[in-house]
Amino acid sequence: QVLLLESGGGLVQPGGTLRLSCAASGRIFRINDMGWYRQAPGKERELVAFITAAGNTNYAVSVKGRFTISRDNAKNTVYLQMNSLKPEDTAVYYCNAHVVSVSGTVLTTGDYWGQGTQATVSS
Repeated sequence: QVLLLESGGGLVQPGGTLRLSCAASGRIFRINDMGWYRQAPGKERELVAFITAAGNTNYAVSVKGRFTISRDNAKNTVYLQMNSLKPEDTAVYYCNAHVVSVSGTVLTTGDYWGQGTQATVSS
């Protein structure tokens, strides 16, 4: 009923940039918090950044000042602008959203995940 589609990953040199996008589709009534997580090989998944419906943001210390999360409510899309990339940013990046969906006359809140997109920072 709700699908998150990610794009924008790729290979970039240290100091380069990537812009990730995640678009939600389906029977959506409202999207609350949206966020980005990442998981590197052999590491636990960690929160990178999230943004509330009101536009309040929160960042992991390791990316603060380099990454910017934003959202376009008209497009049900969240973005992650990644600047000054470092090799330690290499990971699979996952989109997450708290979505209020429509099921007949019932509104249901659930958590949804994207399929992940690979970002590799290497020279």
